[in-house]
Amino acid sequence: MAILKVANLGNPILRVPSDPVKNIQAPEIQRVIDDMLETMREYRGVGLAAPQVHRSLQIVTIELDADLGAPPAPVASPTVLINPRIVPATEQSEEDWEGCLSIPGLRGKVPRYTDIEVQAHDRRGRPLNFTAHDFFARVIQHEYDHLIGTMFLDRMKSLETLTFLEEYGRYWARREDAE
Repeated sequence: MAILKVANLGNPILRVPSDPVKNIQAPEIQRVIDDMLETMREYRGVGLAAPQVHRSLQIVTIELDADLGAPPAPVASPTVLINPRIVPATEQSEEDWEGCLSIPGLRGKVPRYTDIEVQAHDRRGRPLNFTAHDFFARVIQHEYDHLIGTMFLDRMKSLETLTFLEEYGRYWARREDAE
């Protein structure tokens, strides 16, 4: 396994739709998945999409701590979604903070659906169909956006909450703790 270089905002690969994976069991695809998991853990991310590591493939990896909202059964952790499709399972959305390994040091409030229906394949090629809720749904939507060439900045209602992490800790986190 290897730690891969993460593409930063401005790299064209982050702005184009990625290609479907044709042969999930191919050794090179399995290697990409392993490398993505190692890269995500190295940079302490909760999710990573293949375009972020310079691969135009529809692959997403997610790993949440139990206190952040475990994936529903039968979805394993870490979660690997290949060729995912998502649709809202509700009209309810919630605005909350997001960051991105491809936009290091920045965070902003992004509206996302609270519940989504997900169809994908796991790393063994088995079909997955499940409903994701809350933070897990947010992470899937964020990573799915990378597969269609969209960044979280594009989803923000207003750039007024866009902040560097240091300023987030100094001002925004305190304000939210007080509420």
